[in-house]
Amino acid sequence: MTQQRPIPQFAVIPGAQVHSVLSGNEKHTLDLVAATYRVHGEGATVNPPSYFLRFPDRPSSRIIALPASVGGDTPVDGIKWISSFPENVASGLPRASAVLVLNDPATGYPIACLESSIISAARTAASAALAADLLCAGRPRPRRVGFIGTGLIARHIHTYLARTGWEFDEVGVHDLSAEHAAGFRAYLERADPERSDPQRPDAERPTPEGAGPADTGEAGAGAAPRITVHASAEELVRSSDLVVLATVAAAPHVTEPSWFSHNPVVLNVSLRDLAPEVLLASANVLDDVEHCLKADTSPHLTEQLTGNRDFVDGTLHEVMAGRVAVPTDRPVVFSPFGLGVLDLAVGRFVYDELAARGELAVVEGFFHELDRYGRNTRQP
Repeated sequence: MTQQRPIPQFAVIPGAQVHSVLSGNEKHTLDLVAATYRVHGEGATVNPPSYFLRFPDRPSSRIIALPASVGGDTPVDGIKWISSFPENVASGLPRASAVLVLNDPATGYPIACLESSIISAARTAASAALAADLLCAGRPRPRRVGFIGTGLIARHIHTYLARTGWEFDEVGVHDLSAEHAAGFRAYLERADPERSDPQRPDAERPTPEGAGPADTGEAGAGAAPRITVHASAEELVRSSDLVVLATVAAAPHVTEPSWFSHNPVVLNVSLRDLAPEVLLASANVLDDVEHCLKADTSPHLTEQLTGNRDFVDGTLHEVMAGRVAVPTDRPVVFSPFGLGVLDLAVGRFVYDELAARGELAVVEGFFHELDRYGRNTRQP
């Protein structure tokens, strides 16, 4: 008689538990993302094209399915199901929401469903912080960072930079919504322990005479970084050595290569802000070439314009492996499409950590028919 495999239990992991595992573990998450890029670069993953569910009556919205499989020492299969509804922002809701389903590689049975907007933001931020480390390695460490777009992803990227060793003299902010820009500036002020320390003589100092209304003090050794809300994207780019693009833009709006004449590193996280002309004047590093060159991303538009992929210098894994040298005499743009294997790796870490703590919320009786011939079918 065939011996039946034990059926894994099924757990539901809410966002509060996901946050409890990932918050404070930013360095470990970054290392996990780096390890997953290596596994992916070595061909030990399966990461099919994402499937986009679009709606004729809601053209700006979409839900994306990202199936994937990760090999290596901690194998896991699964799928992320993430929605993007930009109209949510006007009502105060985050644009994206997501769940992640993990499957047991031995049986194929799902073992968990995790709230995944935090996982998605964490793996995106870890990928961006990793890219910043690698792409800035051959140049002076940037001391001026600028954020175009001020939502959940921008906040997570700032958190991951701050908690993995980055320090800045200046932080620039630009958003089409003055309210959103002000909210992000308030977050930055709360996030900086120097600003929140009432014992610091400069913690609540007034704005220096002659400074603009958005300035928050002079930068200097030991001081909190100066935060400036910029009126235009051009102003922010020109004043930043590390630029983070985290918008909901559907088409390029940053079109002038001369804005980048000071050769910054650009984290093109939202993928559609930059015109092809900017990419053609820059070195370009992608997370995965085939995935990035589709869906009218900035790299895809550049390929359509030129008819080739010569503008692509390589992948982040190739930089990690020393097979691609990063230039310092021109801008460097990192464009990550966002690989499902990263979500799975981070989600598996969350699952394993909660299991080790004994905190998994298992749904008893989730699987009904556990025998091929109905011999052990649970009765209501």
